Amino acid sequence: MTDYGEEQRNKLEALESIYPDSFTVLSENPPSFTITVTSEAGENDETVQTTLKFTYSEKYPDEAPLYEIFSQENLEDNDVSDILKLLALQAEENLGMVMIFTLVTAVQEKLNEIVDQIKTRREEKKQKEKEAEEAEKQLFHGTPVTIENFLSWKAKFDAELLEIKKKGMKEEEQAGKNKLNGKQLFETDHNLDTSDIQFLEDAGNNVEVDESLFQEMDDLELEDDEDDPDYNPADPESDLTD
Repeated sequence: MTDYGEEQRNKLEALESIYPDSFTVLSENPPSFTITVTSEAGENDETVQTTLKFTYSEKYPDEAPLYEIFSQENLEDNDVSDILKLLALQAEENLGMVMIFTLVTAVQEKLNEIVDQIKTRREEKKQKEKEAEEAEKQLFHGTPVTIENFLSWKAKFDAELLEIKKKGMKEEEQAGKNKLNGKQLFETDHNLDTSDIQFLEDAGNNVEVDESLFQEMDDLELEDDEDDPDYNPADPESDLTD
């Protein structure tokens, strides 16, 4: 029967001798410790660093240890994600074997790759900042006017204006075709034949007569032409006063 506890204690002592300056024991039960891994110096002496935390599972190394990024310096989020994926892959490939040294070595190589990429990332960042600055200048200052781009703009503007005029003329022409004259209205709408008559009939039924108007007319002194001795029906001018 495998004595996992004894084997794990022996491995801890071995790791402490391999990483004397970066190995720290956090607990003995369960065995938990950290190892700090630093990349080689880059072109401008920059480095990246991460501290890995490991905890032995009950049956390590037949079971993979628990691991996490305890801390990090100068790493981006995608770098941390890549390191965790790398640890998972290495742990699966080395299951059943003592693997802490292998895991740490894989992370060391990954950090060296990252520090080599710092120069490229810095250049890409500068390029993006430059493009953003140019875009901002373009937004505030606009495009310088030249003869070529003015003529190009004017040709496009004239074409759009002509298209709008054609569309307006077409709509007016179509509207004129669809408009009916009076004869066509009567021919298409037979209700117009009787609408005026019906309106008069409806209005006649509702006319109110003010009888007082007729009473006032009785008070007027109107001369009867027949009472005039000089009136001659055959002579219209006989009623005129000299």
